Amino acid sequence: MTAPASKSNVLVVGEALVDIVHRADGSIDESPGGSPANVALALGRLGRSPRLLTSIGDDPHGQAVREWLAASDVRVQNQPAARTSTALARLDGEGAATYEFDLAWQIQADGVDLADALHIGSIAATLDPGATAVSDLVDRHRGRALITYDPNIRPSLIDDRDAVRSRVLSLIERVDVVKASDEDIAWLHPGEDLADVARRWSLSGSALVVVTTGSDGCLALAPSFELAIPAVKVDVVDTVGAGDTFMAALIDGLHSEHAFGTDARVKLGTLRAGQMASLLARSVRAAAITVSRPGADPPGRNVLDKTP
Repeated sequence: MTAPASKSNVLVVGEALVDIVHRADGSIDESPGGSPANVALALGRLGRSPRLLTSIGDDPHGQAVREWLAASDVRVQNQPAARTSTALARLDGEGAATYEFDLAWQIQADGVDLADALHIGSIAATLDPGATAVSDLVDRHRGRALITYDPNIRPSLIDDRDAVRSRVLSLIERVDVVKASDEDIAWLHPGEDLADVARRWSLSGSALVVVTTGSDGCLALAPSFELAIPAVKVDVVDTVGAGDTFMAALIDGLHSEHAFGTDARVKLGTLRAGQMASLLARSVRAAAITVSRPGADPPGRNVLDKTP
C-alpha cells in the first residue's frame, strides 16, 4: 500500500483538544490530541485528506489544534466552543496514561455534508449534548457510507453508567465496524470473555468487530472468520494515540479494498480471512510505531509501508 488505492470523502466526528502530559520523570508537555482528532490526523498522514467535524475555541489551544491538523492535511469543520477542551494525562513508568478532562463539546448535525466514510468515537459519541448529533449523523449515513466506531470509554467522565452503556451498545448495533480495547469491554461487560462479547456484538449488527489487547495484539470477528493477530514487539515510550493510529490504519486499509460508500457493507462481507489478517497486521504495525514515539505521532504511509 504505497499510495491510497482509492479516494473517498472521509468524515471524522469528535473531540479535538490539548493533551497536557505529566511524564514519570516530572516533565510536562502540551500537545494537541483527542481520540477522533488523532484518527483524523493519522488518516491525513496516510493520504486520505479527511474532514474533522469538531468543536474548539478561538484561543491559543484552539489555534494549536488547527495548525497541528492542517499540517497533516486534515480539513477542520469547527462549530465554535467557548474554550478548547483539555485532557490532563499522567504517565506511569511503563508509559501508560490515566486522564482527567476539562471539556466543552457541542455540535449540530444539521447542514453537515454526507461522506463515503464516517468515523465516530470516544467522548463525543457519549457526552451530551453533542452525542445526540453524533447519533443523528450515524443514522443519516447508514446504507450510504462505511461507518466505523471506537467506544474508547473514559470512565472518569461517566456519571450514569447505565445510560452510557445503553448508548454505546446502540451505536454498535448501527455501525459497520467497531474497534474496542479490552479495557472498553471490561467496562461494558465486566468479567465476560472478550471473544464471547465480540461474537455477540457481531450478531447484533456490526459486520466486523475488532478487539485490541495491548501487548497481545488483537482479535477480529466477522460472520465468516475469527482471527488473532499478534502484537509487534517494540520499546514503548508511551501509549498515547496507539488505539487511534490502529483505527486509522484499519479504516485506510478498508478503503484500499473499496469498502466505502453505498457498497461498504457488501464489500466488507466479501473480504476473506487472509485479506483481513493482512489489514490488521498493518494496523498493529502502525500502532507499534506510534507507541515507540512520544505523544500521538502516527506514521505516514511512506514509513508504515516500509516497516517490516
